[in-house]
Amino acid sequence: MSQQGIRWRMAKYEDFEIHVTTVVKGHEDETAQQRAPMPGDRYTFIGYVCHPGADPDLPGHTVAFHADGEETYASAEAAWEEGVRAGRSIVDGTHPDLTVLSLVTSGF
Repeated sequence: MSQQGIRWRMAKYEDFEIHVTTVVKGHEDETAQQRAPMPGDRYTFIGYVCHPGADPDLPGHTVAFHADGEETYASAEAAWEEGVRAGRSIVDGTHPDLTVLSLVTSGF
């Protein structure tokens, strides 16, 4: 997951970091911070979970995630908060599809 050009916000949770950025739905090639808000914009998120200090550009150092399907939010802040919630569910082991088990067992 390349860091180039993306402004991530980070939240610490348990022994992990949750990195999330928001994007305007329909303009996924630019983050929400790179574009002035327009009336009717809907936001979504992408993110990853990692151990502190991990290099997200190296394979196996992160667990990447994104909003499901057509989920959108009325503001960038609401999308960010939902992204953090999704990251926490991955760390907690309650996410239906993703887990940090590979990060724990690999030592990254």
